[in-house]
Amino acid sequence: MLYRILLSLLFTSTAFAQPNIIFILTDDMSWTGTSVQIDEQVAASKSDFYQTPNIEKLASQAMSFSAAYAPGPMCTPSRAGILTGKTPAELHMTTPGGGRAQSYQKLLSADFVRDLPTTKITIAEALKTQGYVTAHLGKWHLGRSNPGDHGFDVHDGATQNTSNGTDDNPKDVFGITDRAIDFMEEQAEAGKPFYLQLSHYAVHTPIESLEISRKKFQALEPGDRHHSVEYAAMTWDLDTSIGTLLNKIDELGLTKNTYVVLMSDNGGPGNRRQSQNLPLAGGKGSLYEGGIRVPLMVRGPGIEAGSFCRESVTGCDLLPTFCEWAKVPNQEKIEGTSLAPLLAGKDSDFQRSEKALLFHYPHYGLGPIQKPQSAIIAGEYKLIRDLESGDLQLFDLKNDLTESTNIAKKNPEKTEQLATLLDQRLAEVDAQMPTENPDYDPSKEQTRRKTNRN
Repeated sequence: MLYRILLSLLFTSTAFAQPNIIFILTDDMSWTGTSVQIDEQVAASKSDFYQTPNIEKLASQAMSFSAAYAPGPMCTPSRAGILTGKTPAELHMTTPGGGRAQSYQKLLSADFVRDLPTTKITIAEALKTQGYVTAHLGKWHLGRSNPGDHGFDVHDGATQNTSNGTDDNPKDVFGITDRAIDFMEEQAEAGKPFYLQLSHYAVHTPIESLEISRKKFQALEPGDRHHSVEYAAMTWDLDTSIGTLLNKIDELGLTKNTYVVLMSDNGGPGNRRQSQNLPLAGGKGSLYEGGIRVPLMVRGPGIEAGSFCRESVTGCDLLPTFCEWAKVPNQEKIEGTSLAPLLAGKDSDFQRSEKALLFHYPHYGLGPIQKPQSAIIAGEYKLIRDLESGDLQLFDLKNDLTESTNIAKKNPEKTEQLATLLDQRLAEVDAQMPTENPDYDPSKEQTRRKTNRN
């Protein structure tokens, strides 16, 4: 006990000016994928079946963002955007990869970059300039280079979607936390500030969980929106792992000088038959809210416990936020803007560098609404362009969170204004675009639509 007290005093006195930053990135966790009501005004913003008591505890100590967005609707684009603060459209890392072009598709998906460029400054590289020790544990999925090529001192390698979990450690959910604890203990003993990113494989498929967790949810009444015992059990295991991490932060005496950030890389899978994202429309692979609106909560020095923020923010904002906390001088121009003023309760000091949040997915996905799209969010309005047809959809997210009413025709001036802004933003970042498919056969598209309806 005396050792722990001395360790806490040593660490606090030597590193107070440089806070530790722990970033927990979950995989495919929907906006409604926890038992935290992430929007205080929307009761359905929490699950009606999954239980995440440790994430609830974190939220009670943190600021929760009700309008947080992943940089992209799939994992690789989002991870690239978070690490660099740049929109995936600028990086040209807009998809983890896709299948061959099909004759029923009007367009050929845009070319894309598979490997995170080593020329782009990452969170780890930026923080290392201020003496931070950095670690990336879990899923990488950013190409053939590994985290060590991008500034991380400790890492698991160029990992992809496969977790190599076991019956006792499904999705490596507990292994990631165990390695994180080893890293924290080492830095605490050395008195060094650190950046620690836990990139979990959960709750991405394949579904894996402890048997005892499955039995827990088999005995419970399923919800109307969420009712998968297996998925609930996997979510429970992830939450248990996060609880172990939070307890260790307290035990090491790091809490007062450590920021803890939890976010998902994109929304959950969604289709007409079974959606993880209701009341949000769509899901992973689309630019509707279900594909990109995600949980985000931040705990740390100067942040009001149990507070909420309704400002639209994105994962690209994390790099400049972390840099401001660590007193890293401004780097190159990026998409993101520091959230530090919002987190400090100084909303009037928050001035976004761009006029609108940009989202770009010039590819086809698995479902009928997972097709090439671009979108921007400006204030309460969201504009989505179908890159096949050029059709525009305008939604008032403040009054129509479900994106059920396209108000583009009723608001031609606003639609034209945002469409022009979308074009400007795409041009500014030199976004790659899909091209016409010379083998497109309309009859095959009609046949496919009939098959999907059946």
